[in-house]
Amino acid sequence: MADKEVERVIVTPAAADLIGKLRAEHGPLLFHQSGGCCDGSAPMCFPAGEFMVGSSDVKLGTIAEVPFYMSESQFEYWQNTQLIIDVVPGNGGMFSLERPTGLRFLTRSRLFEAEENAWLGAHPVERADA
Repeated sequence: MADKEVERVIVTPAAADLIGKLRAEHGPLLFHQSGGCCDGSAPMCFPAGEFMVGSSDVKLGTIAEVPFYMSESQFEYWQNTQLIIDVVPGNGGMFSLERPTGLRFLTRSRLFEAEENAWLGAHPVERADA
């Protein structure tokens, strides 16, 4: 089993820098991994009070001091994958705070190794309503 905590979601330095700028401008934030409707499958950044997580959402972790959620049904597909939140040039999601910056958040991923999966199995995700 992995000796240390395994993070389900991490952030690149470039993404952490942008998150810090957005937090300074907008206050507390939250991320929700979009499931592919209007804005495709993208990490969406919102002011904390303007997006309501529900009982069908799970908290994957915290990146750059910002909680990160996704739907429980989507998590079933991603549970063996670490999400790596990055930024690239382009337009963000229509409702995501980074849209006017000329950058957009992007989810990269990697599969967890067997011992990481064992650790994660012993430490389930939090439900958003908990």
